[in-house]
Amino acid sequence: MIRGDVWMSGRETERQPKYLRIAAQLRAAVEAGEYGPGERLPGENELMAEHSVARMTARQALGVLQAEGIAEARKGAGVFVRDFRPIRRHGIERLARTRWGEGRTVWSADLGDRELVVDTVEVSQEEAPAVVAAVMDLAEGADVCVRRRRFVLDGKPVLLSTSYLPADLVAGTPVMQPDTGPGGTYARLAELGHGPVRFREEIRSRMPTRDEAERLALPTGVPAVLIVRTAFDADGRVVEVNDMVLDSAAYVLEYQFEA
Repeated sequence: MIRGDVWMSGRETERQPKYLRIAAQLRAAVEAGEYGPGERLPGENELMAEHSVARMTARQALGVLQAEGIAEARKGAGVFVRDFRPIRRHGIERLARTRWGEGRTVWSADLGDRELVVDTVEVSQEEAPAVVAAVMDLAEGADVCVRRRRFVLDGKPVLLSTSYLPADLVAGTPVMQPDTGPGGTYARLAELGHGPVRFREEIRSRMPTRDEAERLALPTGVPAVLIVRTAFDADGRVVEVNDMVLDSAAYVLEYQFEA
């Protein structure tokens, strides 16, 4: 059996637990188009009969596809192929000054004709978390302005974003309004004379916290992608730390750059 770059012999496949073999067959059927987006997969009873396995084995097989983001359970209806087009996140061009400087949001680089909706916005001024204070080189107990948002695409939460900005720079400015206006936060920072000229992004993955899983409606077992972006102005000052939590099944991270 070949899966991605991994070769598995028939003997190795036979040594797999039954639920993984059933999951592999279902996955292959989805990839072959036998089950399209939004279509119901065979239920536990059908898998039990077809493969002569116990209910728990059938349930585990379906759980594998849910954990991979291929399928989703609908209460009282069964397990269905996930009907969702991944977002292709263009990691470099989305942050270009020509984008936010012309009044477009950084998110517009990723979406094409799709609409990303911010369904919750929380704006506050609070003491900087220790890790943020260290990155921003702030004194202990210094305040930051915080923007917390949840982004929804096609009716599905896909991203949690928390931006930390120096309070002495943005307090009382349009940056602290729920809607920051054309070009978003970076355009407003530029108007204040502190537009970002350099970014650093750090990417890792982990299992979501309970709160993150609930807010992103993540099925059990689906990991989250974490991106922390730091924005620097021309003087090297950190003007934003943006902590993002992404639904890993919803995103493809793409980077294009010259050799």
